[in-house]
Amino acid sequence: MTQIELGINRDRQPDRNFDKGGRSFYFFDLDENVFSLSTPTYIFHKETKHEIKLLAGELAKNFSDIGKRGDFKDYQIIDDDVVGSFRRFRDYKDKKGVQPFIEDLQDAIKKIDHSWKGPSWACFYHAAFNDRPVSLITARGHAPDTIKEGIELFVRDGHLPKSPNYLSVFPVSHPEVQKELSKGSVLSVSELKLHAVIRSVELAMQTYGENPHHRFGMSDDDPKNLEMIFEAMLTLKKRYPDNSFFVIRTGETDFVKEEVFLDHTEKHSLKIAPQLSLF
Repeated sequence: MTQIELGINRDRQPDRNFDKGGRSFYFFDLDENVFSLSTPTYIFHKETKHEIKLLAGELAKNFSDIGKRGDFKDYQIIDDDVVGSFRRFRDYKDKKGVQPFIEDLQDAIKKIDHSWKGPSWACFYHAAFNDRPVSLITARGHAPDTIKEGIELFVRDGHLPKSPNYLSVFPVSHPEVQKELSKGSVLSVSELKLHAVIRSVELAMQTYGENPHHRFGMSDDDPKNLEMIFEAMLTLKKRYPDNSFFVIRTGETDFVKEEVFLDHTEKHSLKIAPQLSLF
């Protein structure tokens, strides 16, 4: 098995405030952040129900046109976990065969150029290598155990040195996870992510004890999600004013890290290379 990340020569690093009992908690969005998969989505003709397969990224690119204008004006998104637009982002209900998430990850890691690695991959590796508590907060609707099973493929193939130290796994489109986070309300994916961030910090305090030296940060690439993540971090800063909270906007060439304070944020642009000390 090949050691992809050359962890053999890497020294383990203690948490930033380890000497004060603090831990650094890493929260990650998955798609286009930790990794990039070829998971397709589907849109359907409003009358004939003809199906068009959109490759990864195409839905976001054309989202505002679907059902309104252009080539996709007569098409629509169907929200059905079995036959709908996002079925590859959900588990097969009969649990027969390999789940779509596992299939897509297996296909991705076969690529010898490692083009599947997203902008937060090195930070994800760093968190696993150094046993940082990790939360995965994704729009996908797979079961949490399916997400963990997929991450184990990276361990099996040597891309990760060990399994992450999971604090929480919130695939917010999964029915049971939605139920837990929404408490009966109808919420968007971004709003569900807000509640997942808050719940993950609550779990951190319950699991590791409340300590003013704990630090929390989440990376995401989607503007709508980031808006809600900022709101979550501000809510948490009001609740835990002595702790540090960060939001990391990820891109292809750099990171923008913002620390959230009660009355302002402080922004720092980072290149990909030094991202390991984000929080």
